[in-house]
Amino acid sequence: MKIKAGDIVKVIAGKDRGKTGKVLRTIPKDNKVVVENINVVTKHNKPQGPQNPGGINKVEAPIDASNVMYFDKASGKASRIGYKFEDGKKVRFVKSTGNTIK
Repeated sequence: MKIKAGDIVKVIAGKDRGKTGKVLRTIPKDNKVVVENINVVTKHNKPQGPQNPGGINKVEAPIDASNVMYFDKASGKASRIGYKFEDGKKVRFVKSTGNTIK
């Protein structure tokens, strides 16, 4: 999976197509990502005691990693990511511009 937590991504398919957000966490086993303010669903929670009264909460649900692309701030476009070796280290880079990702 080439998308990592902390990356800015653009949704290219689904109900939130065209929106951008920060990746909160990745789930490599299922090839899914959780993106901030994308795919927000309503979750009903039971009361768990006085500290957790329960209620209705909005949470971000995972979406498939194939439905997002890395968003390059420098060019302002979504692009694919590749790997290359620089100084003996494997680094990610933006395929459209060739810039490395920190």
